[in-house]
Amino acid sequence: MASITSHFLVPPTRSSAGRPGPFAEIGTFWRQFFARAFNPYRPELHYMRGPGPACRAKQAEAHPRQG
Repeated sequence: MASITSHFLVPPTRSSAGRPGPFAEIGTFWRQFFARAFNPYRPELHYMRGPGPACRAKQAEAHPRQG
């Protein structure tokens, strides 16, 4: 299954030494976790496996069997 990632997350804030602070790293982790865990896009729920019964009924009406 393919996954979709988002790159719009805010980068962590920098400390005075130029490195991300521990709280910024924790905040970044949780933002990414919630963005991925609760992503509403579920392509497997919309996957169509082929024509359904309504399509078969239309085809039967349009092309009745001879015989």
